[in-house]
Amino acid sequence: MKPWKLLTLLLATCVVAACVTSPRRVSEPAASIQQLSVAADGSWSVDLRVQNYSSVPMRFESIRLDLTVGGDAAGTLASSTPITIGPESADVLTLAFAPSAQARLQTADALAAGRSLPYRIDGTLRAAPDDRGAARDYTVRRDSALSPVPGLPGVLR
Repeated sequence: MKPWKLLTLLLATCVVAACVTSPRRVSEPAASIQQLSVAADGSWSVDLRVQNYSSVPMRFESIRLDLTVGGDAAGTLASSTPITIGPESADVLTLAFAPSAQARLQTADALAAGRSLPYRIDGTLRAAPDDRGAARDYTVRRDSALSPVPGLPGVLR
């Protein structure tokens, strides 16, 4: 076989191989608090990072996560606004939040002392592949901590 025909055949084989789709993989999503901002009236704005580890876009229909800060229950982070997150990507949702009095005190103390604030989120993300299938609940539990941001009063990351 002539070299240019062999090269053409090899190139065509590579193009066909590249067009073969990889298998669909739906994986457990994750969530974490990216930023917590305390307003002058004591309310919070919580930037919640939702991570899609699946190989397909996922449609997140609802979020319901119990939040604990410094060992005290703060309340429930909830959203029923649907969002779609691309494969192996993340998105950030900003949620308005009215924390419990004890959680406000824990947060104010951490900000005043310049120390980190441990938190836990525990609940469910309801999601489904964007192109088909019924949504199901995925359990989320995360223990982490937020630290005051220098130069930004009332902000923890």
